[in-house]
Amino acid sequence: MKPITLRHLFAFMAVIFLSACTSLPTELSASSEETVISDYKTWLAPSTAQGSEVRLGGVIASITNLKDKTRIELVNVPIDSVGRPSVKVEPQGRFVGYVNEFLDPVTFSEGRLVTLLGNTAEPETGKVGDFEHQYPVMTVKGYHLWRVEERIIMQDSGPYLNHHCLSYFCRDRDDMYREGRVIQEVK
Repeated sequence: MKPITLRHLFAFMAVIFLSACTSLPTELSASSEETVISDYKTWLAPSTAQGSEVRLGGVIASITNLKDKTRIELVNVPIDSVGRPSVKVEPQGRFVGYVNEFLDPVTFSEGRLVTLLGNTAEPETGKVGDFEHQYPVMTVKGYHLWRVEERIIMQDSGPYLNHHCLSYFCRDRDDMYREGRVIQEVK
């Protein structure tokens, strides 16, 4: 029998650590993960039965508080296996969710990312501007509001990156032109 090496132990701990960080939020857990629909185009198919369980996410386009529920209109973007909407993919369409509680329009403001879990309901007709649009509808059982974190990675520019003195008249590296890129992560 081979002894367990430090490398094997490190790999095992990394797998355990990473799997703990990427799990589906409890409020998005479906009654049956095998039958839940998480693809927008599959949900729109005529063969999809009313009452089917759906998990979709997107960008909030509008929110309206009605007398006893909240109507939330989303621009759909694909979600990953843990329900996170992707900020790197083009939107695929719009849908409406009805939540049987009050959702604060400040918290659930336009442009925020949210994932909804619910059941298919009867479609409704609405307008996007002056264009008449048929909205697929879900009755929401659970939702998760995501936040987008941005971090900037700075990159030095110039041919003498490893030298502190760039010319006869040495100047500080902070005076150099620097470039950066913004990394967006949904959390």
